[in-house]
Amino acid sequence: MAIGNGLDLNYALVEEMLVTFLQNEIRKFGFTSAVLGLSGGIDSAVVCELASRALGPENVLAVMMPYRSSSQASIDHARLMVDKTGVNAEVADISAVVDAFFSGRQEASRLRKGNIMARSRMLFLYDISARDGRLVIGTSNKTELLLGYGTLFGDMASAINPVGDLYKTQLWGLARHLDIPDELVSKPPSADLWEGQCDEEDLGFSYQEVDDLLYMMLEKRLDRATIIGLGWDSALYDRVRTMVIRNQYKRMMPVIAKISSRTPGIDFRYARDWQATV
Repeated sequence: MAIGNGLDLNYALVEEMLVTFLQNEIRKFGFTSAVLGLSGGIDSAVVCELASRALGPENVLAVMMPYRSSSQASIDHARLMVDKTGVNAEVADISAVVDAFFSGRQEASRLRKGNIMARSRMLFLYDISARDGRLVIGTSNKTELLLGYGTLFGDMASAINPVGDLYKTQLWGLARHLDIPDELVSKPPSADLWEGQCDEEDLGFSYQEVDDLLYMMLEKRLDRATIIGLGWDSALYDRVRTMVIRNQYKRMMPVIAKISSRTPGIDFRYARDWQATV
């Protein structure tokens, strides 16, 4: 699927592709149902809507996982999506798990605590996966994955991810196409890891700005001189490029040292090599 005018997409086609993707990928592994974390943010709202359309709401479980400092707005917005889609829902408060982890330790930084919060949420999701036989669906978008703006084995973990090839600004476009409530679409993006936290303030640039830049770097494959010649700030270009390169390890399975002739993930890939069906 080619990107049209810049970051613009045919969102009806995107919806069709992603619904089919979810149906095919979940069923080919022998699953019929899925679980996802529903944060009240736009990314998980879009995935919840897509999963509901792909599998039927009765086969989707959305888990709200607040910490004691989570904003009430995030919980309210998550419930809006539960009401809209009709999916099953649970609440798993992560406060006791996170607090127990840091009990007796020296005071943790915001980054450390945020990482444990993200990983605690994934702990709950994978336990529910084992409890119910559900596949975990991811919600990280392309901008976050490229910049490494997420927690490895936390919010970046999943069995399948329908939105990982959509930039954040494209997620907003798809959300409007899917009639996601405006309260979620229009609010400033935030992981809600601490009071007042805002994604764009953390990053130091807007999603629209970085998506335009990443599009030129990745999709159009323009070099540094060409992009700078178009008027882009060289410091921003260098910073974004460094983030993409430095965080490649977050986008990969663990690198395995090659000893044999058939190394898992490098030479041996189950679907390609055995062509078996479940």
